[in-house]
Amino acid sequence: MLDEFIHEARVAYFSMEIALRNEIPTYSGGLGVLAGDTVRSAADLALPLVAVSLVSRAGYFRQQIDAQGRQVEQAAMWEPGTWAQPLDAKIAVSIEGRAVWIGAWLYVLEGHMGGRQPVLLLDTDLDENRHDDREITHFLYGGDDVYRFKQEIVLGIGGVRLLQALGFRIRQYHMNEGHSALLGLELLRRYVYPPEDLRPGEPPYDLPRVRALCNFTTHTPVEAGHDRFSYALVQRVLDNAVDAETVQRLANVADARRSRPAAGEGFVDLATLKHLAGEDGLNMTRLALNLSEYVNGVAKRHAEISNTMFPGYRVHAVTNGVHPFTWTSAPFRTLYDHYLPSWCHEPEQLMRADCCIPDAAIWEAHTQAKQMLVERVRARTGAALDPEVPILGFARRMTAYKRPDLLFADLERLQAIARQRPFQIVLAGKAHPRDENGKRLIERLHAQAHALEGVVPVVYLPDYDMDIAQTLVAGVDIWLNTPLRPYEASGTSGMKAALNGVPSLSVLDGWWIEGCIEGLTGWAIGDAAGTNGGDARALYDKLEQTVLPLYYGYAQDPGSWIRLMKGAISKNASYFNSHRMMRRYATEAYIR
Repeated sequence: MLDEFIHEARVAYFSMEIALRNEIPTYSGGLGVLAGDTVRSAADLALPLVAVSLVSRAGYFRQQIDAQGRQVEQAAMWEPGTWAQPLDAKIAVSIEGRAVWIGAWLYVLEGHMGGRQPVLLLDTDLDENRHDDREITHFLYGGDDVYRFKQEIVLGIGGVRLLQALGFRIRQYHMNEGHSALLGLELLRRYVYPPEDLRPGEPPYDLPRVRALCNFTTHTPVEAGHDRFSYALVQRVLDNAVDAETVQRLANVADARRSRPAAGEGFVDLATLKHLAGEDGLNMTRLALNLSEYVNGVAKRHAEISNTMFPGYRVHAVTNGVHPFTWTSAPFRTLYDHYLPSWCHEPEQLMRADCCIPDAAIWEAHTQAKQMLVERVRARTGAALDPEVPILGFARRMTAYKRPDLLFADLERLQAIARQRPFQIVLAGKAHPRDENGKRLIERLHAQAHALEGVVPVVYLPDYDMDIAQTLVAGVDIWLNTPLRPYEASGTSGMKAALNGVPSLSVLDGWWIEGCIEGLTGWAIGDAAGTNGGDARALYDKLEQTVLPLYYGYAQDPGSWIRLMKGAISKNASYFNSHRMMRRYATEAYIR
């Protein structure tokens, strides 16, 4: 079963969540979708990778919206055996002083170009474990800090051990966010200096060797967003891996010769852990930073912010991308196949869209994609959108910094704009079950939609997932993004829209600082250095004075709007894709 994957050294890509296909709910949003796109591009480019994640048997959650506009959560249970194969190997990690056994399911991601990549989904739901331990890998981002830390032990420490037990040869480890940073502790325990090379009081760990093996991608642009755990919790849960007395036992070389751990034996002394992860608590981001030779942010601005947030570290900028084939709708795939036949493997060919694809063909593909969205909305909600009227789309995690309600800040102004030039709005997104503010945002959006009835049609698509996203990003006319600066590390939904010729109307944050060419790929709301307070007014001004007049001018001058669509494709889709991203990881991080 694994023979085809273990004959060559691979990069082990660790991610708490991963979007493999719509039927497998092992993702919550952008981080997981990025992980899935990473593996899909690796398959297309024949980059030897093995992904490691959790099986998340209960998924994230299924979302329903009740009559009052409130989010109702239901477990998204799935049966791993439907899509993956169980592997025979099992390993154990110590949690709270007992052995917790971990198995894995093998999912083989098959790329549309024939490439295959192994994905290991770690599972503690085994007969050897007691009931609460069997549920460690059930709920994606569920439970309290103790539950989350147990998940991160399983992912980081358990993942490394299971790869070894299965016979994988790993040349590099890549941590997608800090959830898997404990893998570095496992590597520290594996790589220790010979006793004769130690100086008195020096920890035995071969830190340079571990750093040379590890790469870390950070996604969080604010200090408060990084996972932290108290050392009291860490010592209680990860008891045999953190030994407070080790420093004393290794106080001199003679003691080191007597006490030196065998490779793979279980401890890292608390003093070393605090040095690597922070004195006040285990900061998973800081641990990953200190144990990684190559560190990157996910956009140029995000890398700048990260370098300021973590002085003394070099954070490179590798701007995120999206998988070209996955996020291009069927009408545009057909279009590109005809006019730019190599676009799937070489998405840079999309640069030629503005000169090599007829305007009428672009518009026909968009018309088909829009009709697919109209039909999808009718089937899911009963709402009848007008395909002749422009549609604004907004879909992402419903949380305060995403500001999904910015468009509705002044309902009178919005109605006045719509009476002059009508438009429609389609919204989608889930709030984390413990994010009460996010849930209230969803309620407020439904109340505002009700207040706009008869003037501005507003539709909220429940249970946002990959399938809905693929239809939505392709079928709208304008993609809206309104994050609070500087909280958008990258964002990728606008990149998906660009693959389908949809321009963005967005606040200048994350990737859009790089992608926005005003009037050519879309439009900026405010400016990169602007204040957030004026964004609603700037949004209304741009919508009223620029965006809608240009769209409604199509009948007299169809070329103007088509030039915008071609600009989104040729300037943004050609660059902001995961093939370019993976080529950069391969040349800058994996091969060094």
